[in-house]
Amino acid sequence: MSDSIQAPTTVTNIVVAMFTVADQDAALAFYTEKLGYELRGDTRFGENGEMRWLEVAPPGSTARLALNPPMGGETPGGSSIGVETRDVHGEHARLKALGVDVDEPMSAPGAPLLFMMRDPDGNHIAVVEAPPAG
Repeated sequence: MSDSIQAPTTVTNIVVAMFTVADQDAALAFYTEKLGYELRGDTRFGENGEMRWLEVAPPGSTARLALNPPMGGETPGGSSIGVETRDVHGEHARLKALGVDVDEPMSAPGAPLLFMMRDPDGNHIAVVEAPPAG
């Protein structure tokens, strides 16, 4: 262990979570058409524009979700994030009716009401009841 004093972080916010997806266009369609997220960015980069930075987010969210192709031997899926809603049961019913892979809502003492869902690549999203406003 070092005796040096560490300065406090200069990081102020978490703004982008990243999911690895097999097909960026298919993932974009799932997140915008099924989940109702907005396209926030779609930029080509690299020497010949062969790479693509693709971001989506729920309407009004300051945080974004990057949908990245596999790199360096990665396989799609396996990442997790949590999102909030004030109507867990309503969102569950909406997504289930659209054919999204959802588990039944659950709650446990000390934990908020939530359900788990998966995107077509196997990334997990916990849909959690938002705390009361105020």
